[in-house]
Amino acid sequence: MVKISIILPTINEEKGIGKTIDSINLGYFKQKGWDYEIIVVDGGSKDKTVEIAKKKGAKIIIDKRKGYGRAYKTGLSKVKGDIIVTGDADATYPFDKIHEYIQFLIDEDLDFITTNRFANLKHGSMSLKHRFGNLVLSLLLRILFLINIKDSQSGMWIFRRATLDKIMPLEYFNDGMPFSEEIKIEMFTNKDIKAKEIPSELRVREGEVKLQSFGDGWRNLKFLFKKRVTPRRISP
Repeated sequence: MVKISIILPTINEEKGIGKTIDSINLGYFKQKGWDYEIIVVDGGSKDKTVEIAKKKGAKIIIDKRKGYGRAYKTGLSKVKGDIIVTGDADATYPFDKIHEYIQFLIDEDLDFITTNRFANLKHGSMSLKHRFGNLVLSLLLRILFLINIKDSQSGMWIFRRATLDKIMPLEYFNDGMPFSEEIKIEMFTNKDIKAKEIPSELRVREGEVKLQSFGDGWRNLKFLFKKRVTPRRISP
């Protein structure tokens, strides 16, 4: 039996967490005989995020250490699934389609899938400033690492847990927003991993926007140059 682990990093996402979990097509999971777990890695929410997630059947991990990457490093170290799905808990990502993405991963015998939000940006889902920054970062990643992907910052990935044993240990990954581009670099530049970008979409956010366009963009930009000149790290 295939087991799916869905990881959702959260901090004050009471408006989106319930909608996100409810949108998952668990009927398809049952039809295919897939077991599943939903893991919420919460960074210390002050609202009802954790309460709502628990009611929806999610397993809660509290990790008050700051950072988008830190949340994923914590969550990925705890998963039990054969296939892992990630994404934000603000209802922007199409969790109602992850069963299709998982099936595509299996049918095409892929190891890692990342999603291209620019294939279908819903009106109001991304500001012009944010969109421009994403396009610049994606272009730079393609130039520096020769990776043919259009959306370097997408947070929805579908991949086999076994791939984590083929890349740099998680402890070495960036704790912040650059984690998103770093995991793509590690997956797409590894010759033993079959990786692909597929078209997806981005919807209007539920709740307060937390992304700091200039600050996060600048950190991501600097990280790409640093990553390019840093020797690849391997397990001790």
